[in-house]
Amino acid sequence: MPSYANESNANESKRQRELGELLDPATTALLTVECQQGVVGPDSALPELAETARSSGALANVAQLVAAAHTSGVQVLHAVAERRPDGRGANHNARLFDAAARLPVRQLTGTAAVRVAPPIEVAREDLVVRRLHGLSPLAGTDVDALLRNLGCRTLIVAGVSANVAVPNAVFDAVNLGYRVVVPGDAIAGVPADYTPAMIRHTLALVATVATTAEVLACIERAGRRT
Repeated sequence: MPSYANESNANESKRQRELGELLDPATTALLTVECQQGVVGPDSALPELAETARSSGALANVAQLVAAAHTSGVQVLHAVAERRPDGRGANHNARLFDAAARLPVRQLTGTAAVRVAPPIEVAREDLVVRRLHGLSPLAGTDVDALLRNLGCRTLIVAGVSANVAVPNAVFDAVNLGYRVVVPGDAIAGVPADYTPAMIRHTLALVATVATTAEVLACIERAGRRT
């Protein structure tokens, strides 16, 4: 009979093989969610979220994923949430929107707050999709049409927050027919201990959950073959 160690190694090899099949660079895209200076930067409107994203390593992991995508042929899209100074077109139908409008740092179009935050590098071939309304990076934005035109079948979702925008992105992508991969250590929310519980009890039901290291290994290995 095989030992538990051998069985564990076999299961791990199967998992890596299945993840590798999902992450073909030709049909995979990476979506960073609200990794903008006004959200995760030093002058964030949401300092607790920004601190968690940085101290947990999630933001650094997003940057690693983006860098690997650039060298492996995986298309990168950056989803940015912003609003006009006059608020025209923005939602007002939830407490979250009213609270955001009162914050000292606002995500105003054209300001530093809506630029993608370091250490994430934005390459010339990246697509930046901005939205003025809603909670989802996909619903009512150009993301779905862009992904289809790119031939995307698998979407890697990383960024913030695990409370609202990330689950919205995952659910919408699944509803639209994409396979979704979530690097669990490349997303963050508040409080910090909420994120692993949400991943385990919610996102794991609809997406393939992996680590940043596992995703990096797959796309870098695939990139070397192309």
